[in-house]
Amino acid sequence: MNDSYSGFRSFFEIVVADTPELLEAVYRIRYQVLCVQNSFPDMNASDYPDQLEKDEYDDHSCHALLRFKSTGQYIGAVRLILPDPNDSEKLLPVEVNTHVDSKLCDLKNIHRADMAEISRAVILSQFDRRKGERRKSRDGESRRSDDSKSNGNVIRSDKDRRASDRRSTPHLSLLLMACVMRLSVKHNIKYWISAMEPALNRLLRFYGLNFHCAGPTVNYHGIRRPYCIKVEEVLSRMYKENYESWEVLTECGKYNLSF
Repeated sequence: MNDSYSGFRSFFEIVVADTPELLEAVYRIRYQVLCVQNSFPDMNASDYPDQLEKDEYDDHSCHALLRFKSTGQYIGAVRLILPDPNDSEKLLPVEVNTHVDSKLCDLKNIHRADMAEISRAVILSQFDRRKGERRKSRDGESRRSDDSKSNGNVIRSDKDRRASDRRSTPHLSLLLMACVMRLSVKHNIKYWISAMEPALNRLLRFYGLNFHCAGPTVNYHGIRRPYCIKVEEVLSRMYKENYESWEVLTECGKYNLSF
């Protein structure tokens, strides 16, 4: 067991959001990050009076939360948009809002039941202050907000972890992908697609988790590009070249697909 996995298990817990209460926690975190912290520049907090960010795809999605153990608070969330059971041909958001090049990613030759979209991957910005995880606002300054309280509970963030502990803890983006891996195994998902910032895909490359470019950049909640990957390809690559990250992603092989 490597230091990254040990750091992950020491400080964080993945929680599948499968109850109304947990789903509300997901939507509330998304509201804080996407609307209040304005990670999506086209979303305004005033449009969500209930302080819950939801959309039409949530009804056929599965969700997971990232919990900080020392405070018990949920500090991140991600969803996997599954095929709509009521409309098997319904397009996923990537297909609607970006330009997927069939020469780069031929979605028509992928069985739709095997494919899901990674979406709404969010982390409360005040939680982690490591330079590599800071997001810059449009004026170049690090985003700060007064939303360090969630439902009246203070998130103590980095102060609860020594600098040496932070260095042994994997990047929070990798932990959100561990959430995705758990959801994918549960629903037997074989292909991932996503619309993400190119910088995020470059970050994931460090862990062997980078996706294949599937089209040009577009203005979709900011500058994003469509990406796709076969899950088995990711796992095989990481197992051979980034074994420590593979242990985090699969929780030491507990959540895995054969390859």
